[in-house]
Amino acid sequence: MALHKILKIVAMLLSVAGIIFLAMIIAKGDEEVAATGYGLNGFLYVAYITFAITVLFVLYFVIKGIFSGNIKNTLISVGAFLLIVLISYLLADGTPMQTRDISLSASGSKWVDTGLYVFYIMAVLAIASMIFSGFKKITR
Repeated sequence: MALHKILKIVAMLLSVAGIIFLAMIIAKGDEEVAATGYGLNGFLYVAYITFAITVLFVLYFVIKGIFSGNIKNTLISVGAFLLIVLISYLLADGTPMQTRDISLSASGSKWVDTGLYVFYIMAVLAIASMIFSGFKKITR
């Protein structure tokens, strides 16, 4: 319970700091903040600290869950995901792209395509599993 109280205090302190920095930004006005960046550093530090704490706790609980649960099912799931990434990588084209502002290399293009293919495959699998569970529920 002590960790819960500590986290509540840290969350309140970060919230108050965020509100103070937001008030400083609003008080200065749009033109001065855009010209000088006044108050943005503190606001960004609050966001970075909050993000870091969130990532650390997510990693902690994910790793704790992996080792406290069924490691065989976890490894099968990770292996299936890596297989989807491998299939997506093999499907990716990797043609270099040039726009007005950005030049994307063949490697960068291949990884962008891989990410898109992984997303598409995972989305289709998620939709298929929802449809399957719906049909399964109806037939009972």
